[in-house]
Amino acid sequence: MLVGLPHVRRANWTPFIPPNSGEWGTYGWSGVLRGAGLVFFSYIGFDTVSTAAQETKNPQRDMPIGILGSLAICTLLYIVVSAVLVGMVPYGELNLPAPMAYAMERIGAPWWIRVSIDVGAVLGIASVILVMLLGQSRVFYSMSRDGLLGTWAGKVHPRFRTPYLSTIYTGIAVCFATGLLPLQLLGTWVNIGTLLAFVLVCAGVWILRYTRPDLERPFRTPLVPLVPILGILSCLGLMLTLPLDTWIRLAVWLVIGFAVYFGYSRKHSTLRG
Repeated sequence: MLVGLPHVRRANWTPFIPPNSGEWGTYGWSGVLRGAGLVFFSYIGFDTVSTAAQETKNPQRDMPIGILGSLAICTLLYIVVSAVLVGMVPYGELNLPAPMAYAMERIGAPWWIRVSIDVGAVLGIASVILVMLLGQSRVFYSMSRDGLLGTWAGKVHPRFRTPYLSTIYTGIAVCFATGLLPLQLLGTWVNIGTLLAFVLVCAGVWILRYTRPDLERPFRTPLVPLVPILGILSCLGLMLTLPLDTWIRLAVWLVIGFAVYFGYSRKHSTLRG
């Protein structure tokens, strides 16, 4: 970012939002919204932090600080880096697998700068994958403890004290998915699935606040129902920008999820006891 800042040309920011060509999602505000829906996976790591609450010394204090603090820092970095990148190179030339490396090559940056960007990208992707695998295994562990999954997901390693079976199975499933499915397809799946999960969480917070006001709440959402309503509307809005085939795949996965729930989870849930 600092290397590219002196090479920013203000003319590349004009127009800041290119006019719509007439096709949905091709520049203009529709393009901004569709782009936001397609890159929403950049934000899914923050909610994963909450899955490690049981392994935190003071979750009531540390979880909100960790989630909101990292969210604010990363959002600022996303905005600044994107603005500098578009200022360095016209937006029409950045539809590439490695736009940052291309921009550095355009301005004649030293080779070690370009190499460090590539290395940083690999390490960044690896860290995200690691966090997501950790979070998913903890989700399976919590579901098993509540009776919603088999006991295998709740087995803890005798030495490392981690849910090792769910970690292994999750890793195997991710390897098969990334090896057999196109990356863009996986991205849209992750986006619409995460957005739907956020819609359900917002709705759940709103409903439980009024139906079960007696529940103990270590984490309390402010300004209910305003915050849940805004969350639901924003997530639904981004979901509507995604392609129709993504919605069809979401419906298929929901059917599979309902089959697991009504076939096993509902009968074994601890809430039935």
